[in-house]
Amino acid sequence: MIKFIVSKIIRFFCRLASKIISFLIPAISKILVVLRLHSRIVNQLNKLRSESHKIDNHSNLVSKLLGDKKLVALDVGAQGGFFNDSIFSRKYNIFFDPMLVEPIPAEAKRLKEQSYKVISKGLWSTNCKKKLYVLGKRPGSSSMYKPNRNAFNLYNFKKKDFTLFDITEEIEIDCITAKESLNSFGTKDLDFLKIDTQGSELEILKGLGEYFPLMMKIEVQIVPMYENIPSWSELINHLNKINYMTCEWIEIGSHLTRTPAEMDMIFIPNYLTESGKKIILSREKKFISLMLIFGYIKLLQTISIELNFSINSEIQKLKDKFFH
Repeated sequence: MIKFIVSKIIRFFCRLASKIISFLIPAISKILVVLRLHSRIVNQLNKLRSESHKIDNHSNLVSKLLGDKKLVALDVGAQGGFFNDSIFSRKYNIFFDPMLVEPIPAEAKRLKEQSYKVISKGLWSTNCKKKLYVLGKRPGSSSMYKPNRNAFNLYNFKKKDFTLFDITEEIEIDCITAKESLNSFGTKDLDFLKIDTQGSELEILKGLGEYFPLMMKIEVQIVPMYENIPSWSELINHLNKINYMTCEWIEIGSHLTRTPAEMDMIFIPNYLTESGKKIILSREKKFISLMLIFGYIKLLQTISIELNFSINSEIQKLKDKFFH
């Protein structure tokens, strides 16, 4: 009898709480819209959600997996350096051996002074010469392509900000392939690839040759901010053809469209294909380490079962801090 009464009371308060919440959320939402805070709060919550894995620390397990080996990384479009929180949590810096590609001479010099390995040329699908359009007020947005001013409104730029994309210099640069740049350092395998080159990402991917990264972080423009760049679907189709799958996408900036105009996308070998499995299993411990560093715990657990990883039992015990 007591259990029945308690159960009825609990159900009553659950219904009451549900009604209160259903009333409060629309009211709060309207207030936030009036105050122009609605989008900011949603964006901040999304950011907290995407970075929730950073509270984890898998350093001990990663150290055990890698031993004295390093994760070989290539950062193409490396302004600001490789070791920063926009890529992964700083606590994992010690596990990477990065090579940086930066064709703008002043920035390449600055990176070399910070003791980075720097390739001071551009990357393309073939060895060639290309024109680099330097944006002096926004050097990180310099590109092999001219800015597409017609798209600026969709990117929610204010008119006064358009001058940030004024071309201040045109430099003819020597370009080599990613394969050649990696060979120049005697690199056997590439574990992590990051590309942020304002439109030339597909051309760079075509120059990888026999290098197959275990993870790639690539900036993708859905609405082209630059003239005549390959479409985002061409890039995705190319990666699908070489047996990669999308792992995550992260919206960049604020846009007028209801879909992202620009994203950072994470790709890994497609473990559902024979070629993808082969890439992962050839460097199993490094793959697991990258998945831990970037916080893809549930996906790692699924792949571990499918491919029967050597430490599968340990992987299955991990807790995923990312809230779905």
